[in-house]
Amino acid sequence: MSTIDKTVLQTFRDELQAELEEILRFWSTQTIDHRQGGFIGKMDNKGLVDDNAPKGLVLNARILWTFSAAYAKTPDPTYLAVAQRAFGVLSDQFYDEQYAGYYWSIGADGTALNTRKQVYGQAFVLYALAEYHRILHDENERLIVWAKAVMVFGWIEQYSFDRKHNGYWEAVGQDGSPLADLRLSERDRNDPKTMNTHLHILEAYANLYRIWPDRILQPQLNNLIDLFLDKIVDSTTHHLICFFDAEWNPSPSPISYGHDIETAWLLLEAAEIAQYRVEDARRAALQIALAAAEGFDPTLGALYYEDHLLEKHWWVEAEAMVGFLNAWEITQEEHWLGKSLACWAYIKQEIKDKEHGEWFWGIDAQGKVMEGEDKVGFWKCPYHNTRACLEIIRRLDKHLIATN
Repeated sequence: MSTIDKTVLQTFRDELQAELEEILRFWSTQTIDHRQGGFIGKMDNKGLVDDNAPKGLVLNARILWTFSAAYAKTPDPTYLAVAQRAFGVLSDQFYDEQYAGYYWSIGADGTALNTRKQVYGQAFVLYALAEYHRILHDENERLIVWAKAVMVFGWIEQYSFDRKHNGYWEAVGQDGSPLADLRLSERDRNDPKTMNTHLHILEAYANLYRIWPDRILQPQLNNLIDLFLDKIVDSTTHHLICFFDAEWNPSPSPISYGHDIETAWLLLEAAEIAQYRVEDARRAALQIALAAAEGFDPTLGALYYEDHLLEKHWWVEAEAMVGFLNAWEITQEEHWLGKSLACWAYIKQEIKDKEHGEWFWGIDAQGKVMEGEDKVGFWKCPYHNTRACLEIIRRLDKHLIATN
């Protein structure tokens, strides 16, 4: 590695360290709900808080994951306090004492609102609990969090796993009963199985395996890796198939460049944690990255959201930074590093809100900030951008140490 390469990597790393600290400062100071407890449910682009907005499970679980992961890297008491607050909200307000599992949303006052059990949401709770467990030192606290994490795993396996056709159902009712409308959001198809939910169960099971390498969990984690390698990744195009019927027949799907590049590195990470089909996953990671790169804008240097929607969303650019860097690590081909750096340059120039802090939701096809979207909300969380910073810093530190 040349001197200029080291300089480029060091600058990239240092800028992301500064960005990480800014993001965490925003979330730890601007999103606490001092009046009603927990965290606010919604903030617009200009920093206006909606005090009456519902509070989403995904937002609160992602806050727990974010500040647990941040504390693991930098043991700042503020990060721990935010993680503890998020854990309390999930345990005291989102958890269903009658039927187990976690509500999809609560009201601004903390009472149950949407009591359905979206498996995507349960997976994020599990992902967060496993991360929170890793930063705790008190054995009693660790045992409590471990038990909650294992309970969520058991809930997913009991109510979501399809023992006949394999894979996981999208959602069930509060009591675990079937639902007619399984959709994660209004823009999704009403299909019983989706790439998106399977991706985040995979991510959650891999994180759980770090703290609980159990003989019951192992085959289910391996099975998810198989599902991605053998069914969800299109063997011809190497894009992800987004929607399926109950028997794994593909439904019409958009090309989701963001999910492509996110899966490219998460699938390899899961395979390495499980020590299962690692070479297959490494090969797939590169193939998927190549497919995702079809959506890379060579002029402005960022990844489009979908093939038919030429917007650039905050989370896609965050995942693209990691996924393209991962491809560079696999191949040592500099164009992958260039794409990762280009996404970061675009984020700094267009996505980052230099006036109010944090990142905008995205940039529309005309190159304008997407108005009417959240700065904080049901889906606008600190997970993607914080994780990208943490992941790239970790990887670049490894490379920089190796070259010194």
